[in-house]
Amino acid sequence: MTSIGGNPPSPYVELEREAWRALRAGTPLSLTPADLEEIRGLGDPIDLDEVEDVYLPLSRLLRLFVAGDGRLRDTVSAFLGEPVAPTPYIIGIAGSVAVGKSTVSRLLRVLLSRGPGDPRVELVSTDGFLYPNAVLAERGLMQRKGFPESYDRRALLKFVSEVKAGVPEVSMPVYEALRYDIVPDARQVVRRPDILIVEGLNVLQSARPGGLALADLFDFSIYVDARVDDIRQWYIDRFFALRRTIFTDERSYFHPYAQVDGDEAAAQAERFWRDINEVNLVANILPTRARATLVLNKDRDHRVRRVRLRRI
Repeated sequence: MTSIGGNPPSPYVELEREAWRALRAGTPLSLTPADLEEIRGLGDPIDLDEVEDVYLPLSRLLRLFVAGDGRLRDTVSAFLGEPVAPTPYIIGIAGSVAVGKSTVSRLLRVLLSRGPGDPRVELVSTDGFLYPNAVLAERGLMQRKGFPESYDRRALLKFVSEVKAGVPEVSMPVYEALRYDIVPDARQVVRRPDILIVEGLNVLQSARPGGLALADLFDFSIYVDARVDDIRQWYIDRFFALRRTIFTDERSYFHPYAQVDGDEAAAQAERFWRDINEVNLVANILPTRARATLVLNKDRDHRVRRVRLRRI
């Protein structure tokens, strides 16, 4: 367990995989291979060894943080001399497209929900707060989908604020990857979870001066990190995997890319990465990494090699 940089002291503790794995401390594995198959994202090779080495220690840490939050609430209650109602513990998960943050989010949802007390854990994606394609087209933003300005950030902030405030029932729009758009009249409803996981590209962005940022509502945040060149290759691999699966559906927004030859598809995947996703990563997503409570650093094979934990 060493500090990054050595001199000057770092605000993070850095742990190599072996040291991190030892912190599991007997946390039981509650997943089966079938469970993991349902959780795993397309092209994500995560296996049960990865779950045991990386995500069981992380789920243990998160449970300790949640318990600590409860003790802090009791302290505030004692200070005020009146009961303080519990509020959901909110976890933000950020990272690039194709880095595996959705798999991490689904996995943590299952692991945390199967922990002591069977807490109610909800997962939402900020994709639901993308403006509909018609609005993006009208504003000239279709080529900047996933950039901060392509989201209804006010509605997203209001949604998470209401969940955090304990509103009994809060709803949000639903995004469908097949149609690459918001589903008209569909809503996802969140009802007083014990833990809410919010996953998205830009969830750790700071606010404008004097404003409130989404990340200000998080109790804990995770950034899924990897080298840009590795993410590029994962993105292209995933594009071709989708081309063989979802893109073949005539209802898919990207169906035309299932019809072209391999060379043309490869060139288009490169353009999508170079002109949109890499630009967004470098300009908007990567700069937020320093705000995370914990950083999972992946190697080329998708396996987490080291973990950085912010000193408290």
